[in-house]
Amino acid sequence: MAKMQRWRRGRSAGEGTLVEEAPEQAAEAVPEATPEVELDELEATPEAERDGVPADVAAAEELEAEDADDVEADQPTDEELAAELVEETDAERAEDVDDADDADPDDVEPEDVTEDDTEDDTELERPPLPHVPDRTGFTGWLFGGRSPAEIVSIQLLQAAHAKQAITTALAMGLVAAVAGRPAREAGVVLVTVLVGQTILGWHNDIVDRQRDQAHGLTGKPIGAGRLDVGTAWYAIVVAFLLLVPLATTTGVRAGAYYLGSVAVAMLGNVVLRTGFFSWWSWAASYALLPAYLSWGGWGGKAVGSAPEPAIVALAALLGVGIHFMRAVWGLVADHEDGWTYLPLKLGLKLGATRLLALSTLFSVGVVVALVVVGARVGLSR
Repeated sequence: MAKMQRWRRGRSAGEGTLVEEAPEQAAEAVPEATPEVELDELEATPEAERDGVPADVAAAEELEAEDADDVEADQPTDEELAAELVEETDAERAEDVDDADDADPDDVEPEDVTEDDTEDDTELERPPLPHVPDRTGFTGWLFGGRSPAEIVSIQLLQAAHAKQAITTALAMGLVAAVAGRPAREAGVVLVTVLVGQTILGWHNDIVDRQRDQAHGLTGKPIGAGRLDVGTAWYAIVVAFLLLVPLATTTGVRAGAYYLGSVAVAMLGNVVLRTGFFSWWSWAASYALLPAYLSWGGWGGKAVGSAPEPAIVALAALLGVGIHFMRAVWGLVADHEDGWTYLPLKLGLKLGATRLLALSTLFSVGVVVALVVVGARVGLSR
């Protein structure tokens, strides 16, 4: 067709007229398939009403959506935030370095330190305080505000094995009195034996100081470090100088026997103590005690005589029994140190409780035998 017709609606009259157009104009109008009147009506009609939604609701939703899009568009991304943070940190460091280079050391002010920070730093840097014993109350008044651990005499008393020393001294004084010795002689015997046993206790703790320290025995002043070894040796020398005149007061021969008993016991603290023959020193030292009593006299006069052999034998057995009784309390430490003495071997087989009971029963039986034999034949021949 040389010409095409197009229906156009008039705006004023509302009537349509046929208009002839050129082929070029007709070709440009081909894509518009919808009548112009329908397009105008669709443009005038809101999209929400076409979808069945009120116009005001749709407009509000569109505004909220646009605001949200604007807010999201204004928010920086994570990468942008990280980049900005790095740039600010680098800038601050550069400023600090410049300030430090330009600053005068005299004008530098210390940083603000709060009280809590000071307390925390002090607690971290302050070394732990040593244990300070309580020096108040009756004990503090009695010792002049000092701790018992600071008083040398108390530590010497604790290291002397006071219970064993007092018990042995009382027993020897009682035997001397029962044997018919005057009270003054019985008193001298008691004091002499007390001093001798004290020397043995100090010497024993000196020999065992390393073992006591290794096993953490707090009841041993020398091993625990509360009493110096030199102080203990000095006390032994002084006590020995006192022991010699005391022992010879009731007779030179009697005194020699008792000094020999002390020497054997001190040797037993060092020799054959850890093996099977650990009992030998206890037996020998106790066997010399009857001779000290039987040969004794006042003023150094040898008015006595030799002891009965049965009494000597029973005294030796008593020493063995006391050795077993004393050894029970240290079986665990001795076993850890590899000792192989007889009380330990029996303790491993019988148990410590049973060994203590048997040792006590044995010692009591020997004491009873001593009393019976002494009543029949006497202490000396």
